[in-house]
Amino acid sequence: MFRKLPGDEAQRLVSTTPDTAVVFRPAVLRTPAIVTLVIFAWRLLAGLVRLLWRHPVASAVVAAPCALACWYGWRAGLASIAAVVTLPALWFTLHRPSFLHLIGWRLLAFWRFIWIYRRHWQPVMIISGLGRHLRGRDYLPRLLSVRCTSWADVVTVKMLHGQAVKDWADRLDQLAHGFGARSCRVSIARAGRLHLVFPRRDPLAVPMPAVPIPDEVSVGPVRIGTREDGSPWLLTVHGTHVLVAGATGAGKGSVIWSAIRGLLPAVRAGLVEIWALDPKRMELSFGRALFGKRYAATPADCADLLEAAVTVMQDRADRFAGHQRNHTPTPEDPFVLVVVDEVAFLTAYQSDKGLKLRISAALATLTTQGRAVGVGVLAALQDPRKEVMNIRNLFPDKIALRLDESEQVDMVLGDGARDRGALADHISPIPQQGAGVAYVRLEASPDPIRVRAAYVSDADIRAMAEAVAA
Repeated sequence: MFRKLPGDEAQRLVSTTPDTAVVFRPAVLRTPAIVTLVIFAWRLLAGLVRLLWRHPVASAVVAAPCALACWYGWRAGLASIAAVVTLPALWFTLHRPSFLHLIGWRLLAFWRFIWIYRRHWQPVMIISGLGRHLRGRDYLPRLLSVRCTSWADVVTVKMLHGQAVKDWADRLDQLAHGFGARSCRVSIARAGRLHLVFPRRDPLAVPMPAVPIPDEVSVGPVRIGTREDGSPWLLTVHGTHVLVAGATGAGKGSVIWSAIRGLLPAVRAGLVEIWALDPKRMELSFGRALFGKRYAATPADCADLLEAAVTVMQDRADRFAGHQRNHTPTPEDPFVLVVVDEVAFLTAYQSDKGLKLRISAALATLTTQGRAVGVGVLAALQDPRKEVMNIRNLFPDKIALRLDESEQVDMVLGDGARDRGALADHISPIPQQGAGVAYVRLEASPDPIRVRAAYVSDADIRAMAEAVAA
């Protein structure tokens, strides 16, 4: 006769009879005590097994002193506790990296899993809209695990059925503030699972000096700076093209000069040639001795130099056709890196239409045909709009330094890059804090990587030029 209603449904009932209140009396089912005890015991046993399975080391650390105290007295238990405290402290003092890798970060991950993420998981999911509260029941994404590194927490989440990555990417700010982090980034672990990265500190806050000139002669990936996880940032210049975009003072020169610095041994060995286009006459002029005759500053000279690079590329293509598909640097056919400091001045803001067409055609030819024959382009610009740089998609590797607008991030790194955490428009404009900080999206990976380029001073550039001249 009566239909049972959840609490939320009962609150929405309205009486049509004046002065009559709606009375909700839930049905009561008397449960035998033995059934309640069995359910309670089963839940206790299942929770204990789950605890031992998920945290065997922590469980053993707690259980061992208790067992020794029961079998051999309280002194044995106290001695085991002292050993448990003393030995890790000694280990931490003697060899900190191994202690952190095997024990330290795992203990921190366990603590943050309990105190930060699981404690706030339900309200953050509901308020941010990633969870649902329907008919008195919460439907939440599942918090699977937390892994700590030296600078961030990596949280693995199982999404609700029907959710997409974009649902999480649109709520990065809510997630970051909900769990007390500076920012949040999302990446796909596998189907239905995500990795949420919450930084605990900023390892790139302090500028780094110029990377030492390598001893090895190589045109392979050169070290530009440091990645956020502390590993070296290696930039591939041979066999690809690189576009560097950033506002004034963002640190484009640090990327350019760090790349040239990494190639310096190969330049001295005759395996690499640097061709420089410097329409501003400021940045690349410091190392003019590095470039020799392959330096251009005026628009007309820049057009001639680019067309000369096209001639070299086409000559190699004619000789390599039918014999080899990839370029190997030799003194006869060195790798040619064409560096353009401010490409927008030559392609968009050039008043001479004839020079503008010549430069645009040469750059388009180099970026479409130069990779296989050992001619690469490293271009820098401030404004990444399509009407300013209409061939930006021809650059496989892109670097986004500090940008003025959020829309420019996707212009440089591709659609969805900012939703995945590439907040290039939030990089600090203070030189000590933000110069050289960038987000990189490589050809082989859709996820942006936060990096910082080393600062190459004027004295370093002059020393490089003198070394090559000598």
